[in-house]
Amino acid sequence: MPAAYAGPPETGEAARHRFLDWLARERRAAANTVEAYGRDLTDFLRFLAGHLGEEPGPAALGALRAADLRAFLAARASAGAGAATRARQLAAIRGFLRWLARAEGREPLALATIRGPRLPPAVPRALTPDQALEAAAGVGQAHDPARAERPAEQAARDIALFTLLYGCGLRIAEALALDIRDAPLPGGEAALRVTGKGGKPRLVPVLPAVRQAIADYLALRPGAPPEAPLFLGARGGRLDPAVAQKTLRDWRRLAGLPEHATPHALRHSFATHLLGGGADLRAIQELLGHASLSTTQRYTAVDAAGLLATWRKAHPRAD
Repeated sequence: MPAAYAGPPETGEAARHRFLDWLARERRAAANTVEAYGRDLTDFLRFLAGHLGEEPGPAALGALRAADLRAFLAARASAGAGAATRARQLAAIRGFLRWLARAEGREPLALATIRGPRLPPAVPRALTPDQALEAAAGVGQAHDPARAERPAEQAARDIALFTLLYGCGLRIAEALALDIRDAPLPGGEAALRVTGKGGKPRLVPVLPAVRQAIADYLALRPGAPPEAPLFLGARGGRLDPAVAQKTLRDWRRLAGLPEHATPHALRHSFATHLLGGGADLRAIQELLGHASLSTTQRYTAVDAAGLLATWRKAHPRAD
């Protein structure tokens, strides 16, 4: 809840300062968020001063109509603000006006009818094949130079985990949920059974390199029971996703890999490289466990971007 209200601010700018103070102190919003909201609300108040013919106070802000907010968004679009910027500005305005209504003890504006700009779906950021292989196979070398070498079991675990993510396109949570009884080993079942989002099972083929990496890891855990987690943390429990993410983060910096080299980027790379190799989009959908083909279709944009980059490098008239 907002801080106790001590009478209406004299101006909209005073209300803005009060809101930002509440955002920082009571909501503990990040400094960057408070700064961005402050800029967005300054843009909004300046627009309203021209739109309404005077600097808006709390009464004017409380009487705004949906058409006024749409006019602001239209003005920002005309000024060149992109969809993401306008969506963020609308979020800041909504938060501000709702806070002001609560602070003044009145009903908030009917903001549900205001729809922000439709944002294009984010294009997955894949690694190149060489980068993906370096992330998966080289990660066993990741360690803090100030400390002793990492235990062999831990290094083998990380190689097995990230080779599995890239080789099978698994989500990190799917891989870490596996038990030893599920491990795809040389000579075992042709496909790995994975439980995805919503408890939906799927079968994923397993490459020989993945089977071998997991076999090398389990060779360092003799006698482990079938019900034990496949990937163990340092304390003997199931490996925490945050630990796996940090391991790859440390390695990508040592190896000079891009900042988007994350466990999930290995899944993106799996799909992108299959598509680039001619795999059918619906087959990739099944392998990834996507409920909708439209989700998988995002990878066509990645592949198209790669083709365009290749064309620009190779075609003599690309410039």
